[in-house]
Amino acid sequence: MHFTIPGRSLFLALAVTLSMMACDNDTTEPVGAVDDASVNLTTTALGPVLTGSGGKTLYFFASDVNGTSACTSPQCLTNWVTFYAEPSALQVGTGLNATDFTVINRPDGRLQTAYKGWPLYYFKNDAKAGDVLGDNVGGVWMAAKPNYSILIGNTQLVGHDGKNYVTANTIAYTEGTGSTLYLTDARGMALYAFANDRKNKNNYTRQDFSNNPTWPLFEVPASALGELPSSLKKADFGSITVFGRNQLTYKGWPLYYFGGDGTTRGATKGVSFPRPNVWPIVNASTPEAPI
Repeated sequence: MHFTIPGRSLFLALAVTLSMMACDNDTTEPVGAVDDASVNLTTTALGPVLTGSGGKTLYFFASDVNGTSACTSPQCLTNWVTFYAEPSALQVGTGLNATDFTVINRPDGRLQTAYKGWPLYYFKNDAKAGDVLGDNVGGVWMAAKPNYSILIGNTQLVGHDGKNYVTANTIAYTEGTGSTLYLTDARGMALYAFANDRKNKNNYTRQDFSNNPTWPLFEVPASALGELPSSLKKADFGSITVFGRNQLTYKGWPLYYFGGDGTTRGATKGVSFPRPNVWPIVNASTPEAPI
């Protein structure tokens, strides 16, 4: 009896085919993801935070303000483990709404769970339930909470003119490349100040609000202010009344949206409209508004 031994090329082709099939089937688990389908609210030193597997704290990343994951390097993914749960299997605890959870496609093609548009991560140094060691790491990581009024973005500023801008003190801008920290609302929409305003004094909005669509008031009374990132001080926030409407202030600066940003998370077109240095973003380095 004679047997025919397949040639080396046939073995190689079969190996390659099997390898490709394995890769094709490996699309539902993000890099480093913990396989857990439950999210709960757990009381910690920072108050109630979202937790996943084993009660471990979940986090937001300021650089993800546009709703996609900027944590892509091997080092970042080692330190910050992505969280993913199949939507059909996701179980949420008391105080959470399942409709606030979505799934994003990461740049590496994997999947990741997001909460109110912010991708979720674990921090590798959190050893036990309730640890919040990842909060404020680098000034860009925030414990995930359900009721933030203010969050922090960290991206390249791109103006209405399509040019890139950088700023050292959030008041004076120059063209350049680099990330800048700035305050956003809970949805990741940029907040701005008006250079001609004075401390707790809105000098822009007309009484008939005819110019409000261009620079809408950020209408959150200080008394209703929710959670803040721990890098910010609640005492820096206040509110003023503008023709019967409440407007939140930060360090005395009345806060606005830019209508040209629309509903685009992470958009910063207002930094150059109508020209640079008229409508700056604000952050922890912003000086007090002048009197």
